[in-house]
Amino acid sequence: MRQNAGFSLLEMLVAVAITVIIVVVALDALTQAQHASEGVSLMSDMVENLRAGMDNMSQDLVLAGSGIPTGGISIPTGGGPAINRPSPVGAPPAAQTFAGLTAIPAVDPGWTLGPAIQGPSDMVTVIYADSLTYGPLAPQVSLDANAINDPAAVAPSQACNGTIDPSGNGAFVKFDTNCITLPAVGNGAIAPGDLIMFTNAQGNTIECVTTVNTGTNTLDFAAGDPYGLNGTAGTYGSGTMKQLESGPGVYPPTFATRIWMVTYYLDNTNPAGPRLMRQVNFNPAKPIAESIEGLQIAYNFVNGNPLCGAACTNQPVPPAGMSANQMMSANLFLAARSERPFSWTKKYFRNNLSSQISLRGLAFHNNYN
Repeated sequence: MRQNAGFSLLEMLVAVAITVIIVVVALDALTQAQHASEGVSLMSDMVENLRAGMDNMSQDLVLAGSGIPTGGISIPTGGGPAINRPSPVGAPPAAQTFAGLTAIPAVDPGWTLGPAIQGPSDMVTVIYADSLTYGPLAPQVSLDANAINDPAAVAPSQACNGTIDPSGNGAFVKFDTNCITLPAVGNGAIAPGDLIMFTNAQGNTIECVTTVNTGTNTLDFAAGDPYGLNGTAGTYGSGTMKQLESGPGVYPPTFATRIWMVTYYLDNTNPAGPRLMRQVNFNPAKPIAESIEGLQIAYNFVNGNPLCGAACTNQPVPPAGMSANQMMSANLFLAARSERPFSWTKKYFRNNLSSQISLRGLAFHNNYN
């Protein structure tokens, strides 16, 4: 009898078919595992961006109004040009200025003033007093002096004889070295572009630093600043340094406080990657969260009328007869998409996050002042 020399053709085909099935199943399992890993990574990054954006905005909104006079900081009025504020590139005119206002409010809403991505988006500008410069710029005094604000400081034993531009134009302020030494470096250092609020019994106003001279302990406030705040006192007395005089060239005890102005908006200059931007004063805006394509903010207002009801709740702008100074809390909504489409479906993942944030500075004013 003849011995078998190997596999038959049928046996070979069956073996190859089984091998192919095993390989296909293994590759499919590997592909699904890769897709699952990609999906988890995309969704995780998206949620991280949402949280980063929400955390940053929450911190600034909570501080809104801290150290700011009730009603906001007075600005030059009386027919002068509108004061500029940081805004998105190409924003409509209503987003670029504090038009129609006599004071910068702690929160200035910008309903639908941001770029349209997945529908219209909002922007918001908040202001609050600096809380990082107490030590280097202390102490605060209630004498005939001009001092950077420090609520924790103790008044010195000697008078602080600072000098404010006697012409009334607010062109410069010189601090008394016995009380204040302007630091050249560190968190306490004042830089050109910083905002300084001046407050005394006559009222308050705000100017933009154009030059810092630590040698003479002087801050200059030349005209032509990006806000359009400086150099207006001679023409528009209301809301300017001229208003703070108790007589020609004479000022009551006056305090100077550094103010932060922070604006949030969406940037869509690269449609493939919309971002949430945070701009401090007129410094270059910085992205704080990637792939954010939706920003909506509504506000809850304090009103003594118990019938106000829904009219005072979740409103994008102050209701008729009310102002931004009556805000009590903000309802913040952020929408995000994944940084790139999911390779399996060729579509973006999308998610959103919302939170209600108490405007502590304003809530305090509204409830107790």
